[in-house]
Amino acid sequence: MRIQQLGLAGPQVSALALGSMGMSDWYGPADEAESIATIHAAIDAGIDLLDTGDFYGMGHNEMLLGRALEGRRDRVLLSVKFGAMRAPNGAFIGVDGRPQAVKNFAAYSLRRLKTDHIDIYRLTRLDPGVPIEDTVGAIADLIQGGYVRFVGLSEVGAATVRRAHAVHPICDLQIEYSLVSRGIEKAILPAVRELGIAVTAYGVLSRGLLTGSQPRERNDIRARLPRFTGTNYEQNRQWIGALARLAAEKRATPAQLAIAWVLSKGSDIVPVIGARTRAQLADSLEALDLTLSAADIARLEEICDAARVAGTRYDAAQMKMLDSER
Repeated sequence: MRIQQLGLAGPQVSALALGSMGMSDWYGPADEAESIATIHAAIDAGIDLLDTGDFYGMGHNEMLLGRALEGRRDRVLLSVKFGAMRAPNGAFIGVDGRPQAVKNFAAYSLRRLKTDHIDIYRLTRLDPGVPIEDTVGAIADLIQGGYVRFVGLSEVGAATVRRAHAVHPICDLQIEYSLVSRGIEKAILPAVRELGIAVTAYGVLSRGLLTGSQPRERNDIRARLPRFTGTNYEQNRQWIGALARLAAEKRATPAQLAIAWVLSKGSDIVPVIGARTRAQLADSLEALDLTLSAADIARLEEICDAARVAGTRYDAAQMKMLDSER
């Protein structure tokens, strides 16, 4: 496993991270024993950056990780998102970035994760009612108390990154980045690179769109996402097929090509792999051995040209919540 620095202000981490959201939420039922086996397999393969959120399964995901990491906590870094509020029926009902809420969220996460510290702590979406300076200042207080080690950000724009970094050094920005979601390249990526902030890129497979995966369960969130629905998906099937054919030519899988493309964009970018099974994890890990030439990259970007992609990455309501899209 390759190791790299997570920004000038952050720790050294593995070249791939494991995201555990799908083990508790959004993509239909998951097998808990297989989830834990996948986490263990990732650690054994050298992945030491694990990403979660306190709202994934309303705490279930943190408790799952807490059980999986018994006897292994010293081998990993935990990246935790907070701030999203949910109702008993699972609905999202807002974001809370108030300083007192930050510390409350952290207290519960520490207990569920069975740990005495969180390595990287980040607000999941910007709270429009709370200055980012106040939220980051509260995380800085937690660092002073020994409960958190580093400050991260999630889905914010360049101006917000600069404001946050002025309060406390930021190690990384977690944001969607893939062959078909390249909005960060215009202003956000240049800004974080100027400041020495890394990117942890989630959605590198565009929720399975790049691999031809389709929602099959009623509670699979993709059934309500624009890129997977109606005429949008019919239009997207054309270039998805072209990507699959290129993968076959390269004796790789579409997932491996998509991950390798993100890896090719710089050592300051760490793809967050959302594997729910050991088989998916093994497939993703092989991307580390896949070298893309300049011609390969150009061909991939031609096939997955943003102009050919139908639909936004989230629905209209969620898109409005993204500071990174303003």
